[in-house]
Amino acid sequence: MIVVTGATGNVGRRLVETLTAAGEEVTAVSRHVSAADVPDGVRTVRADIAKPAVLDRLFDGADRLFLLTSGDYLASGGDVAELAGVARQAGVRRIVLLSSQGVGTGRHAPAFEEAVQASGLEWTVLRPGGFASNAFQWAPSIRENRVVAAPFGDVALPVIDPADIADVAAIVLRENGHNGQTYVLTGPEPISPRRQATAFGDALGEQVRFAELGEDEARAAMSAFMPPVVVEATLAILGSPTEDEQRVSPDVERVLGRPGRTFADWVARNAAAFE
Repeated sequence: MIVVTGATGNVGRRLVETLTAAGEEVTAVSRHVSAADVPDGVRTVRADIAKPAVLDRLFDGADRLFLLTSGDYLASGGDVAELAGVARQAGVRRIVLLSSQGVGTGRHAPAFEEAVQASGLEWTVLRPGGFASNAFQWAPSIRENRVVAAPFGDVALPVIDPADIADVAAIVLRENGHNGQTYVLTGPEPISPRRQATAFGDALGEQVRFAELGEDEARAAMSAFMPPVVVEATLAILGSPTEDEQRVSPDVERVLGRPGRTFADWVARNAAAFE
């Protein structure tokens, strides 16, 4: 049995579907998950994993865990060491942590990774860069005005398709040989916000204009749905990325045996949300 936290998100939903299709028993965990969100036969548990009182009921019959630690988990004081300890006592032997590339570049604290590494479980850490699915924030402006508004219009980063993160996680959860590994997950090429607007235009068959936001405008918009510390770290990456943050990592292809999907691939698959 594999427990997947964050099971209704951009990574978790795909991961649950992939594992189920491969014949794995899965428990899907999120605060609002229901049977309608998952394939037939998947056990669902509604829970906030930052609350210790709920942890005991998550791991019945489980031997592997996919752990997603969101900004909300951080803000709620989630304790990865405690969660991993409960999981181990329940019989979980392998944990895959969805972390962040920012840990490796020093922008984010390493506490969650350190807790997993000290857990006594087999562990693998996944460090994705920026998600292609962050572009969903532009859906209203693209639908209504055919405009992408973003800061730092010509700074390119190798954003990753969440489907590739899920595919890597599925392999790492199911196959041996990944214990003690940290994988940096990026897309196959850097792409700027201006070029992302072009990709939307190509998919929709009409021009999508790019409008550059000032840094203060962007900060105000992001503060509506991100904690302040995450806003500042994100702006720093978007505006002044390090060489490591702009570099394409080989890890997706190493694990999957194929190149990662491009941003244009992601747009084509999700074009209906922007029409």
